[in-house]
Amino acid sequence: MAFEATATNHDLRAPAFAEVHRDHARFVWLALQRLGIWPRDLDDTFQEVFLVVHRRLHTFDGSSHMRSWLHGICVHVASDYRRRAHRRRETLTDDLPEPPSFQRELSPEQQVALSQERQHLRRILDSMDLEKREVFVMFEIDGLPCNEIGECLGVPVGTVYSRIHAARQEFLRAVKRVGAAAARGERP
Repeated sequence: MAFEATATNHDLRAPAFAEVHRDHARFVWLALQRLGIWPRDLDDTFQEVFLVVHRRLHTFDGSSHMRSWLHGICVHVASDYRRRAHRRRETLTDDLPEPPSFQRELSPEQQVALSQERQHLRRILDSMDLEKREVFVMFEIDGLPCNEIGECLGVPVGTVYSRIHAARQEFLRAVKRVGAAAARGERP
């Protein structure tokens, strides 16, 4: 009985794969997005993460939170994805996606400008270090508070603050670098 009263989230048994998937699929999906996985590749990289989880779940010893362990796998898969990115080829399709409802209210010129701004932001974010990019997106774009970010990443809140500071500096450098490359007519 005393053991049950003092038990923590770190259970001694490895959780079942289905339980991990059920409890953490949304976290993995969002982490992959924050780490720069393109929407067209999210399904594949999501599946790749859970293939790794399935193969390595027996090694999870409970010494860290499950989200921290999964986050490490996401970073590794995203890093591999980014390394392979230069070899991927675009695939053509006849089907154009329907724009979101708010975009349908925009003029064609406004839609083009919005699309260009998104591409510009993606280039900037893609040029950032993965750890800094993720914290930056979680804080600045997703609006998550620092304590939640620390919990998701398995790091102290102080580390989150220092990563946000470093990420903001890197973001500003990337804005200048991408802007200068665009002014020269180059891709960064």
